[in-house]
Amino acid sequence: MTARDIIAKLRQGQSPTRDELNWFAQGLADGQVSDAQAGAFAMAVCLNGINDEGRVALTMAMRDSGQVIDWNVDRPVLDKHSTGGVGDCVSLVLAPALAACGAAVPMISGRGLGHTGGTLDKLESIPGVSTTLPISQVQDVLTRSGCAIVGATSNIAPADRRLYAVRDVTSTVDSLDLITASILSKKLAAGLQGLVLDVKVGSGAFMKDIDAARALAQSLVRTSNAAGCKTVALVTDMSQPLAPAIGNALEVAHVVRVLRGEERGALLEVSATLGGVLLAEAGLSDDVQAGVDAIDEAVRSGAAAEQFSQMVSAQGGPLSFLDNADRFLPEANVIREIRANRPGIVSAIDGERLGKAVVALGGGRVTERDVINPAVGFSEVVRLGTEVARGDTLAVLHAVRPKDADVAEAAVRAAISTGTTPVEVPALIQEKVA
Repeated sequence: MTARDIIAKLRQGQSPTRDELNWFAQGLADGQVSDAQAGAFAMAVCLNGINDEGRVALTMAMRDSGQVIDWNVDRPVLDKHSTGGVGDCVSLVLAPALAACGAAVPMISGRGLGHTGGTLDKLESIPGVSTTLPISQVQDVLTRSGCAIVGATSNIAPADRRLYAVRDVTSTVDSLDLITASILSKKLAAGLQGLVLDVKVGSGAFMKDIDAARALAQSLVRTSNAAGCKTVALVTDMSQPLAPAIGNALEVAHVVRVLRGEERGALLEVSATLGGVLLAEAGLSDDVQAGVDAIDEAVRSGAAAEQFSQMVSAQGGPLSFLDNADRFLPEANVIREIRANRPGIVSAIDGERLGKAVVALGGGRVTERDVINPAVGFSEVVRLGTEVARGDTLAVLHAVRPKDADVAEAAVRAAISTGTTPVEVPALIQEKVA
């Protein structure tokens, strides 16, 4: 068995066998497969695809290229994954809410990618919090708080880490087969018994149209279920930022207000719906609506807030963070209200433009080595369909320097469109794929 033979097979439109994909994934992990061969493999899959059986085999091969964790807990091990959006801080609400409802949630998350924020970057805006923990310590956090939000260790799906880096420089990122295997290999390595997928669609998402989002959801659900993990996906709206805040510390501040019962809105609705589906699938609620109600009650009662506090503390953060978030979270030097120049109805919001503006402010990465400023971004972002008068606030801008704020303000004004006629705001939950 050689890399050359496997690549030739793919080039001819044939799917490699399970054994061949296992061999190739192990070769990626241990270096036996060269960068050139990895790039050729990715391009062949991107151009010709692999069948459903091959997609499952590639996913499991990349999962098995490293450690597959067996958590020592006496409750169902559940998780959620989002395909990425702007103002999407569902994980910070849902993980502790699920823990309060009887699940163990070892959430292996990622950092910001392109115009979308990363859960790890958001959590690390809390002073002292570490998301780089050995598995033994994650086990301790999980035991203490019911949930942990951490990054993947070098032992989790190393074949995917190698292939992902090659895909990024060979224009093969947008392969449905490779996206599916990449996402699920890391999730399934976490020893999950249930997974809910939040596939975003709209201006702030990677998937701009419903057909592309549906195809990805179907691929992920079929592959994960075939690999032995109960999985359901929801296609959710990203035609505007999910939370009215964009930027790491600003999104955490919004999460705190939700967990303290001070705000509800779209973030809580999507979190509760995703959680309700997952609880029903795992047998922790009688049906989806009962699960939605359980997540909502976990937030209302303060139980989710308590789990969040325990997790933050267990991962090195302040003991009293939830009660004193304003004191602990960093604040930008320049805070400016962006006001409407004319009256109208907010008719469109370009989420990708807003996300890129946050990156330009220093709230995201252009290269892997960039250091994020967690304080910058936008808060109080206006919602679609809102009627605004001249002088009303469209967003509050948080920046380091006045000149940065000037550039960001121009981006906000270009991203938020107003008109004279009412608009139909898309439903938050577009479709369910099971």
